[in-house]
Amino acid sequence: MFSAFLNLNKSKGMTSAKAVAKLKHILLQKGYKINKIGHFGTLDPDGEGVLPIAIGRATRLFDIAPDKEKIYYTEFVFGKTTDTLDEGGTVTETCGKSTTEEEISAAIPSLTGKIRQLPPLYSAKSVDGRRAYELARAGEKFELKEKEVEIYSIDFLGKAGDAFAFRVRCSAGTYIRSLARDMAAEVGTLGYMRYIRREKSGFFRLETAKTLEEFSSLKNLDGEFVDMDDVLSGLPEYSLNDNREGARLILNGVPLKLAGLPDGLFRFKIDGKLQGVAEKDGDGAFKWAVRLI
Repeated sequence: MFSAFLNLNKSKGMTSAKAVAKLKHILLQKGYKINKIGHFGTLDPDGEGVLPIAIGRATRLFDIAPDKEKIYYTEFVFGKTTDTLDEGGTVTETCGKSTTEEEISAAIPSLTGKIRQLPPLYSAKSVDGRRAYELARAGEKFELKEKEVEIYSIDFLGKAGDAFAFRVRCSAGTYIRSLARDMAAEVGTLGYMRYIRREKSGFFRLETAKTLEEFSSLKNLDGEFVDMDDVLSGLPEYSLNDNREGARLILNGVPLKLAGLPDGLFRFKIDGKLQGVAEKDGDGAFKWAVRLI
């Protein structure tokens, strides 16, 4: 089974699911046999930038990949808000209060660190098996629960026309649209997100991402695939070398005790070849977390 990653630079005006479908079509056209394909973290339709794409067994690594930090460049408009908390929505309320750079700078510390954040109603959160945005579009009443996220830093970049620009480093699961709403509330006004570009998603960075058009224009994509081992490079490594019997037992699910197993999750290899991610069980024996072979 073919398994790897691609670093997609998603264009504005396209859902993440649609971007995956288009990339799959490109891969199939170029002769690659694709069993499974998916993205690592939804990017808003109006957002652009890094959208990591997992292929084959790499799709199993969504909860395992060690680096989940996201970096966004974003622009917020203050004084009004929309139903979707972004530019694509309908203005629902306006406020005459102006906002100063000094007020924004003063509000930033209260919005960093581990915070409780309420997701936007127009989001991909699941509510009784349905997406929140589907319920919102249908005019149905529902409530979302706050969740804990971590915002590592907010760099205030100054004015961007009639908006204010920021660079945000945060954990997975953070909603930048919610941050616009909450920042506005901190300074006593309303706000929404006018623009967003994801510059980093875990291992993947914007500098090496390619658009669908760029992928399509290449004769083949062999040089663009990112190894699973590279994406997992933040985990310690344990390789079982020249031990055929031990390898046979582990591959058959036997909880074998091996000397020197790392604590926590680690990359497990046999004679230098990645087999998956593992950890120690309660007795200190080998235990699979995710098998990749």
